[in-house]
Amino acid sequence: MMASARVNPVGLRANLMFVPAAILMLFSLGAGASGLVLGLIGAGLWAASAVMLREGLKAQAAYEARKVARRPALPRKILASLLCGLGGAVGAWSSEPGVITAALYGVACLGLHLAAFGIDPLSDKGVEGIDEFQSSRVARVVDEAETHLAAMKDAVLRAKDRQVELRVDQFQAVARDLCRTVEEDPRDLTAARKYLTVYLLGARDATIKFADIFARSGNVEARADYLALLDDLEQNFAARNEKLLLEDRGDLNIEIDVLRARLEREGVQLDRPS
Repeated sequence: MMASARVNPVGLRANLMFVPAAILMLFSLGAGASGLVLGLIGAGLWAASAVMLREGLKAQAAYEARKVARRPALPRKILASLLCGLGGAVGAWSSEPGVITAALYGVACLGLHLAAFGIDPLSDKGVEGIDEFQSSRVARVVDEAETHLAAMKDAVLRAKDRQVELRVDQFQAVARDLCRTVEEDPRDLTAARKYLTVYLLGARDATIKFADIFARSGNVEARADYLALLDDLEQNFAARNEKLLLEDRGDLNIEIDVLRARLEREGVQLDRPS
């Protein structure tokens, strides 16, 4: 169960990025009309930068968790750095008007932000030799599956039952194993599509209904039924994943045998493993 836990990619450093925005807003309250407006604009830009950074870190964590992944469509961390730099420039202008001073502060903020948090992934990963159309279809299905899993996680928190939360985490780990299998071989999408769309959608809806009922009444029977549903889903997802892996290994063995036969016809003698 511990192996299924996922570390929150948004750490303390990212959350602390909201603090400068709050401080700038407070200091601008007594700076007169123009100082107040500029201070609020700078604080707003810094707050937007912090929000964008959080989303960028989440996108990067999802990218790194997959063996096959497309680069984020929107470079959120780079955009966060630009917003941070712009906010620094506006904040500097509010206290000391001047283009050079504002520009220097803006460049410094941008550079420090990039040094602290880096940039977004700028290239696709693990897509060599994979049909682009198929991989795009897989990416859409996996993204939909991740949306359903995230909704399950958010909904079950309302039940305030730690054991059920851990049970949902365990099921999600199995579901993500199936996602990874499909990503590694897009040919498996047809066999797994129903699991990653219809079944996960049903699991999401069931989780929302259970959380609402259990939060209101603490119904033990509803809890037992929900846990039984998770057991059935996990067994089915695990069985489907294992079947796909066995089929993939079977396809590989066939390709190896065909290659061996072709080489032997060409007069190349191969030592077969004992």
